[in-house]
Amino acid sequence: MPADPSPFTLYSSLRVQRLGLVPYLETWEAMKAFTAARAADTPDEIWLLEHPPVYTYGVAGRAEHLPRARTDVPVVHVDRGGQITYHGPGQLVVYALIDLRRGGLTVRALVQALEQSVIDLLDDFGIDGRRRENAPGVYVADAKVAALGLRIRRGCSYHGLSLNADMDLRAFRAIDPCGYPDLQVTQLRDLGILEPVRQLGERLISKLQSRLAPAKEHA
Repeated sequence: MPADPSPFTLYSSLRVQRLGLVPYLETWEAMKAFTAARAADTPDEIWLLEHPPVYTYGVAGRAEHLPRARTDVPVVHVDRGGQITYHGPGQLVVYALIDLRRGGLTVRALVQALEQSVIDLLDDFGIDGRRRENAPGVYVADAKVAALGLRIRRGCSYHGLSLNADMDLRAFRAIDPCGYPDLQVTQLRDLGILEPVRQLGERLISKLQSRLAPAKEHA
């Protein structure tokens, strides 16, 4: 048995949808519709994608963290947890549409699996990624490289993880990322990871699949 087994078991197959560059609002509506239409046997899905430029802030978002100047980038109030963040091309977004009740899972377990997939990816390149207590996401030294926010409805999750790969980080300067003034933000390219974004996305999905794999695969 491997030394580091999956933290939980999923009772159904896990489908990966590679959606490319897709508008935020369209994708959000699709996540809600998918979750609302789920049946007990609906397979879980992971959506890998990128978004055109958009700011989003969650249910606890506060006005003082929003863009400090007028911007052409849309600002969308959404139903996930967490504060404000930015999405744009070159950022890998992973949405986790998982039936937590079916596996007897906790939200914390899913959060940790998402975070650990990024930590595992960074480790492949000799980079030490870490969690922070009460501040979901993944950090390298004092800079945040991945943000996380989920919504749970009828025991099923949607929204998920965003990993800065090779993007324009200047948009983060106009906000308090994740609600933290002066929080530094980094990306894989600036950490010396120069693989193409698509290839990095496949690496990330592979890491996450191993974290979400049925326990029988670890026997």
